[in-house]
Amino acid sequence: MSSRLGRLLLIALALVFLAMFLVLPLIIVFVEALSKGFGAYLAAVSDPLALAAVQLTLLVAAITVPLNMIFGIAAAWAIAKFDFRGKSALITLIDLPFAVSPVIAGLIFILVFGGNGWFGGWLQAHGVHVVFAVPGIVLATIFVTFPFVARELIPVMQAQGKDDEETALSLGADGWQTFWRVTLPNIRWGLLYGVLLCNARAMGEFGAVSVVSGHVRGLTNTMPLHVEILYNEYNVAAAFSVASLLALLALLTLAAKSLLESRAPELRRRAHQSRDLARRERV
Repeated sequence: MSSRLGRLLLIALALVFLAMFLVLPLIIVFVEALSKGFGAYLAAVSDPLALAAVQLTLLVAAITVPLNMIFGIAAAWAIAKFDFRGKSALITLIDLPFAVSPVIAGLIFILVFGGNGWFGGWLQAHGVHVVFAVPGIVLATIFVTFPFVARELIPVMQAQGKDDEETALSLGADGWQTFWRVTLPNIRWGLLYGVLLCNARAMGEFGAVSVVSGHVRGLTNTMPLHVEILYNEYNVAAAFSVASLLALLALLTLAAKSLLESRAPELRRRAHQSRDLARRERV
């Protein structure tokens, strides 16, 4: 009886915590966004500056996520499938963005690529603008998001081992054929999960992007930066309207994540059955 009561208390505490710190703020965002009516909401989200912020956010995510996906696959493959000197150092470097404040990361890019930075003078002399421009935003976003895909794939690849790849190579497949027909199908759900997390962080990143962007309206303001500017101007309804778009994107990411988690066990089971059947046929 006491264990059941304790379990119920823990569940109730968790639900109260989730309601207070997750559900309630999310509801407030949409309530405030619609506080002046649906017409004002549409006007806020269709404002040219808001649309420019949305466009830039999607552009940065569209560049950042594929690059991080390529890096994540390569890093996870190297760490999980091979033993080499410096392997632990590589793992530590992958985790570095988790430990470094995004603001510090932005300041580092200012130091390196800014007008008075190490390469800033040379870049400006050749007409290349990194800081206070889109390239700087992309670089900062890549830095803070690149661990997500790799960190999802490393344990998946380590759990799968090398047997499938070695079997494919022994049957005459080359490296690319082994990757496309064996490795990638085995990791696809972990890869999609990592891509979703990376995309969510890329669209919501504030600290590093705020430092390197320059806050140029219509040019270097992403959605989080545009929300901050509107709120600082006491345009609360418009700020929450744009914030609600970010919240909707987060909810879509959460829904996709939940769908993957619900389907992954069954799909993994079918994949294992298919591989076992293929092995028996080869024998």
